[in-house]
Amino acid sequence: MDAEQPYTTKPSPWSVEETAERLTTLIAARGMTLFATIDQRAAARDAGLELRDTVLLLFGNPAAGTPVMEAAPLAALDLPLKLLVWDDEGQTQVSYVTPAELAARHHLSPALAAPLAGIDGLTDIGLSPP
Repeated sequence: MDAEQPYTTKPSPWSVEETAERLTTLIAARGMTLFATIDQRAAARDAGLELRDTVLLLFGNPAAGTPVMEAAPLAALDLPLKLLVWDDEGQTQVSYVTPAELAARHHLSPALAAPLAGIDGLTDIGLSPP
């Protein structure tokens, strides 16, 4: 990944639906809270529009996120963390804002930023074949 890029995108060997299910199961298994699953394709269809298969997962751990928002109130615009699971011409991708970007954007200390870096490992595990 280019250090200048604010987003990370990783390929998934599964469909958008199965990838989202795998990630939500892992989020729960790790004791985090899944705040919302937004099927953006379904919302587009409800509006009479077409969109590639796209699901947004909002998740986190209030014990880790609350101190971040206390120190940097505008971090609440980026928290809870988000994973975008989307179809890229037949290849499922998972994208998210890099932990380094979040830390830089909100001027977080290393201690506050450290828990946010867990998204990298979470996605690595969630996208690895069993």
